[in-house]
Amino acid sequence: MTDDTRPLRLGFPVKVMGRAGMKTQDTRRWQKNPHLKCSLELLDAVLDYLKAERLDMYRLSSDIAPYATHPDMPQFHGMVAESDAELRAFGAKARAYDIRLSFHPSQYVLLNAPDADLTRRSIWDLASQAEMLDRMGLDDEAVMITHVGGVYGDHEASRARWIAGWEQCPEHVRRRLVLENDDVRFSAADALWIHERTGVRLIFDYQHFWCLNPERLDMRATLERFLATWPRGVRPKIHFSSPRTELREIKQKITPRQRAAAKAGQAKGKAGELLKAPVKATARVKTVLRPPIWTGHADFTNPFEFATFMRMAEGLVFDVMMEGKSKDLSLLRLRPDLLRFAPDVAARFGITEKDAQAYAADEARLERGVDADDAPDVDEGLAVAAE
Repeated sequence: MTDDTRPLRLGFPVKVMGRAGMKTQDTRRWQKNPHLKCSLELLDAVLDYLKAERLDMYRLSSDIAPYATHPDMPQFHGMVAESDAELRAFGAKARAYDIRLSFHPSQYVLLNAPDADLTRRSIWDLASQAEMLDRMGLDDEAVMITHVGGVYGDHEASRARWIAGWEQCPEHVRRRLVLENDDVRFSAADALWIHERTGVRLIFDYQHFWCLNPERLDMRATLERFLATWPRGVRPKIHFSSPRTELREIKQKITPRQRAAAKAGQAKGKAGELLKAPVKATARVKTVLRPPIWTGHADFTNPFEFATFMRMAEGLVFDVMMEGKSKDLSLLRLRPDLLRFAPDVAARFGITEKDAQAYAADEARLERGVDADDAPDVDEGLAVAAE
């Protein structure tokens, strides 16, 4: 359990971008016999990187135990138990480094699916991940985050069906599972409704709250209610991300007929279509520019937005999983930004002037060139898993 006097943590999910070539899971196909033990060996180096960079919260990939719950590959089903010693050692190292760990199962893990078999398989996935956290010897701050799931044409029935799925979960799953408000289907009010009937802990997501709050709940009051769902001595955590603001670049194929028309000087663009560059007559692909989708995560966190939120949340204690698409790089930039623009907020995370030189070095490294992760995060509302 976390002492309330400990500075708040900042964390990031899965992919490490600040150290070239650092892998976070065994991604080999089944023919190569991938294993959780291999993932843990890779993650051991990740813990060292986190410690060196003073990054003290991290979301593990939900795929670190490849094929462990694949219904047609029983040869992999025992890998979690087979990795008991390695899991214990990994958990001990995370505790020694004071790094908080979590999972966020994919959008295809659904407790409210109308298909009972999909719900059963989802519970199996959750049970496997909860078992890994248990074998690591981690306390109740190591959680698995999930969403309510799909609407399936009936919002109320789908919300109620989540409760039925929760009730089917074994105890070690319910002890670690936490529910997050989402950005397109189930609001903070929905999550609170489910909590009142199950006792499930809640994760407040800042960007999702802006995207979906038809009940017009007050942010500070809602945040307080979410944090109160966590038991005393177990520090809550929340999710924070800034929305993308730049134009999206959409690649579209040019059909042979369109290409022939272009060569003949008869090409006609769609009304109002905005292109990144003029399309040559021989081109096979064009880049169309579209406005941003506000559920998409920005590469980096807007420090002014984050400081405003943290000042609104003055006096409340929680760790923050930052979901910028540049992963750890977004934190390497945010810390000096906070020190420069909002030192009062920086202090809550243990960031002080004595760190200024190290953080200036981080900024200089970022200026030499970085990349963002183009793949949608599990927590972005761009890919809809279940309607």
